[in-house]
Amino acid sequence: MRNHLFARTVGIATAYTVAVLATGFAAFGLVTMLVFTAGFVGGLTLWLALPTRGTWLDVRWPFWLVMLLFIVHRIEEKQFGFFAMLSSVTGVATPELLSPAVVALVLLSVGGWLLVPWLMSRRKPLGSYFAWSFFASMGITELAHWLVFPFMQGAGAHAVPGMWSVLLLAPTAWWGMSRLYRPPRT
Repeated sequence: MRNHLFARTVGIATAYTVAVLATGFAAFGLVTMLVFTAGFVGGLTLWLALPTRGTWLDVRWPFWLVMLLFIVHRIEEKQFGFFAMLSSVTGVATPELLSPAVVALVLLSVGGWLLVPWLMSRRKPLGSYFAWSFFASMGITELAHWLVFPFMQGAGAHAVPGMWSVLLLAPTAWWGMSRLYRPPRT
């Protein structure tokens, strides 16, 4: 019975990942969707490949700190025109904030991440998957602000809106991943 439940959870997590990538493609096009892949497929892969020994109590501080830094990051992106820059380098028009694809993307990604405290505190495997996808998205995907986007703007590296907040966001997410994988010994 336990294997059946885990197989069902893997199916749900895989479908969720595909849905996030599909809505990311619909909202922002292929290039941006490929960047999302690092966090969502990466999170799914890490969840399946690494034992999740961490509990909600182990990840609660990194989780809430990463969530706070993610909000700061989104403010930095908004204030300095990240989506206008992204549109100029990908050739895909920035979608309206309330377009169906953007709303679906936010509901799927952030909605899943906000379930982490509830699911993990009840020891549901899907909660660990959402935690892995959250930390991988913040700790791997957001590195694109330093490793991908600056070089898409033409000759040489350029400053990219959102890159400075990533300096705190990514390492804090790595801390969260380390707590999922191997919590501190008591």
